[in-house]
Amino acid sequence: MDQEELHETLLFLDDWMDRYQHIIDMGKTLAALADDEKNDVSKVTGCLSQVWLVRDDKGDGKLHLRGDSDSAIVRGLIAVLFVLYDDKTADEARAVDLDAFFADVGLQEHLSPNRRNGFYAMVQRILGFALGMGA
Repeated sequence: MDQEELHETLLFLDDWMDRYQHIIDMGKTLAALADDEKNDVSKVTGCLSQVWLVRDDKGDGKLHLRGDSDSAIVRGLIAVLFVLYDDKTADEARAVDLDAFFADVGLQEHLSPNRRNGFYAMVQRILGFALGMGA
């Protein structure tokens, strides 16, 4: 699934419970991290739920992301972020207009303030991975 397909799918689902369910279902497709990958280095601070994000360096100059959470909705939000950022170069990742995407699909107003803060903490971690890759 790419960003355009995700955008269209979320807009197609009129009911927010259906959108939440779709996001949760997306999270079910994520491969779980190994227990030893769930550590202080990979843990995202600022999230109410337990969240871990890792970047695999395949030497191709792209973000290759993996992540996990103890919350079903947060796993889904991780999956949404992966649609937007995974397999992107650093420049492509920095060019993602997350605020516009969220405003357009209405997700911003349907996340609690705490969930939104945690979500943006995950985004900052991903952008930090991109920064570490260089231009």
